[in-house]
Amino acid sequence: MSADHVVLEIDSRGVARLTMNRPEVHNAFDDVIIAQLRAALDEVRENADARVLVLQSAGKNFSAGADLNWMRSMADKNYQENVEDAGELGALMWELDQLPIPTIALVNGAAFGGAVGLVACCDMAIGQSRASFCLSEVKIGLIPAVISPYVVRALGEPAARRYMLTAERFFAAEAHRLGLLDEVTDGDLEEALEPLLTALLANSPAAVKACKNLIQHVSNLPLNQELVAETARRIAEIRVSAEGQEGLSSFLEKRTPAWQTAKAQTDGKK
Repeated sequence: MSADHVVLEIDSRGVARLTMNRPEVHNAFDDVIIAQLRAALDEVRENADARVLVLQSAGKNFSAGADLNWMRSMADKNYQENVEDAGELGALMWELDQLPIPTIALVNGAAFGGAVGLVACCDMAIGQSRASFCLSEVKIGLIPAVISPYVVRALGEPAARRYMLTAERFFAAEAHRLGLLDEVTDGDLEEALEPLLTALLANSPAAVKACKNLIQHVSNLPLNQELVAETARRIAEIRVSAEGQEGLSSFLEKRTPAWQTAKAQTDGKK
């Protein structure tokens, strides 16, 4: 399988586009694509200019989930081989979820099985009104195990109980109501995406990363004096940082912060 089944492009604004590019099989994934996606995420993580990741797919559907030939091969593997194989998918979900920069999923068409996990791992998700979702694993005697932490978090336990146990297909409006999608559009996904990109790129890059890390840190901790002290430490740390100082100074001086000025200069050179 050639590397062009996963395409990574990073533009001058710092928007990284990670595209699953197997439209002929509805962007189904296997061990090779999982490895390619992980390698692309590593590349984004190491690129200091990358500020936002957009996860998208070529063709009519976001992803059909696991590739049929890959599933056939798993049936022939022993328990330990299956643990290692599932661990690779688990690592992909973790690495996408923990990527330091904001992540946005653009969902066109169907997202089945593990693809629902990819959407749930992203910070934000926009779907076309015709987009549909299905946690179909129990239909074929399996369970959505490695994606479950992210899907349960995104849907909430009551909805996860329903859709994981019934394997019912649900659509964009329901996904939006439950919180899996932030926005549903009848129009072009790119048009719906642009306001989010504009908002994210207007903010301090360092502060956005620190804020995402803060959210991840406090989400599952008890509210106690230790957490209060940690949040105080974090705000103090960013206040004295270069971007924190620039942000405060520009606000008080009523001028454009340096990161927006630099972006404007870059845009002007296009």
